[in-house]
Amino acid sequence: MITELKVGPILASDGSVTTGRADKAGALVTADGHGAYTEPSIRGRIFYAANQAATTWSVALNVTHTGLVVSNPALSPVNLSILQASFAMTEAPAAIAHIGLFAGFAVAGITAHTTPLVPMSTFIGNTRGSALADAAATLVGTPVWIMPILSGFTAAALYSTSPAILDLKGSVTIPPGGYVGIGALTAAVGFAGMTWEEIPIV
Repeated sequence: MITELKVGPILASDGSVTTGRADKAGALVTADGHGAYTEPSIRGRIFYAANQAATTWSVALNVTHTGLVVSNPALSPVNLSILQASFAMTEAPAAIAHIGLFAGFAVAGITAHTTPLVPMSTFIGNTRGSALADAAATLVGTPVWIMPILSGFTAAALYSTSPAILDLKGSVTIPPGGYVGIGALTAAVGFAGMTWEEIPIV
């Protein structure tokens, strides 16, 4: 079958049938019909978790973690594709508090969920998925930093910040047994949130 593309804009009315469109170099031209995450959200595959009160973050990669961590249970039927992570400071820290994303893995997964949060669907009112989230948990394996979210500052050099939102675009995947969290280099107080897509393992 030969695929034909028309170079240049196509003017068409609803219900008409057209060919694909190409630019002058012959490349296929496409456009989003909706927002980047609309399709999986409407299908009930995107979820979020967030602190519901200002939380004191544990220091660095302490395995007795307080803050926010999202984990995939050991027998989960899905992989978690991390879409976004966000953090907002609510108090000026005493020392420079770099905020970053960390990850870890253990076959059995996180088993000590000290302060569970309730993951919710971004299709508001829909049911929850397979992932777990905690404001406090005992981490397993060896957590490591992935990347920074927010640079550090102190009360003496306080600047106004908007919530730091990191769009990972699904570049980090949590398999069963894995986890991803938001950590602080030194003690910090704030709110955090994370969104992810749950993709069936085939």
